[in-house]
Amino acid sequence: MARFARKKSKTGIYHIMLRGIDRRDIFLEDEDRKKFLYYLLRAKEVDGFELYGYCLMNNHAHILMKENEELGQSIKRITVGYAQWHNNKYGRTGHLFQNRYKSEAVEDEKYLIGVARYIHQNPAKAKIVRKAEDYKWSSYKDYITSYNGKTTKIDPELIMSYFITQDSFEDYMNKANEDKFLEYEVKRRYTDKDLKRIISDIIDIKSIGKLSKNERDEVIYNIYQVTGASIRQLSKTMDLGRGIIEKAVKKMTDETSP
Repeated sequence: MARFARKKSKTGIYHIMLRGIDRRDIFLEDEDRKKFLYYLLRAKEVDGFELYGYCLMNNHAHILMKENEELGQSIKRITVGYAQWHNNKYGRTGHLFQNRYKSEAVEDEKYLIGVARYIHQNPAKAKIVRKAEDYKWSSYKDYITSYNGKTTKIDPELIMSYFITQDSFEDYMNKANEDKFLEYEVKRRYTDKDLKRIISDIIDIKSIGKLSKNERDEVIYNIYQVTGASIRQLSKTMDLGRGIIEKAVKKMTDETSP
């Protein structure tokens, strides 16, 4: 049984979020961030995608891009290389990134510039810096460089086309807002009734027990990904043992994580 398909962007533009497994930090030092940017830009060169923005936080990273090659292949090219380098540096083994990457399609102009602002404001909203321009590891500085007539490692033209001057760009990017896009959040809270309704929209709950083990594991994992609910609540709502849920999630995580 195939996993639930991601929404395909009509424009080819996506907002991507990569998270550390078990909320683990994926960047411990500036050298780590530099190496991640190396793999990001190398993938950009090889795959030919357009890079509109990025922000590297401690335990997750945001990327705003327009695919050329298939999106998943580009993300794999970034994450596998970095994960291998990271594990070698810190003498660790196993997965670095959590499950499948998160993505959302960006299909209109308002959403595009809103996502760019959200990405650039991440460090300020997390109280790491006072203003977006103060953070070293985002594409904000690349836009300022571009407004000053110099080339950068990103593709700034599309976003800049909505802001004629540097001042208008900075005013928008620093404007207070309550925008919500891909949040760094693992678990969501539902009533049992609401969660059961959501799962029932995906599959007849009673039919899960009739699936083969492999099919059941994939369904459980997909529901876990789609809902973000806790394993305990999923076990209760789906009337499956907690151990079954845990093993399915672990198995599929091992198979899908770089």
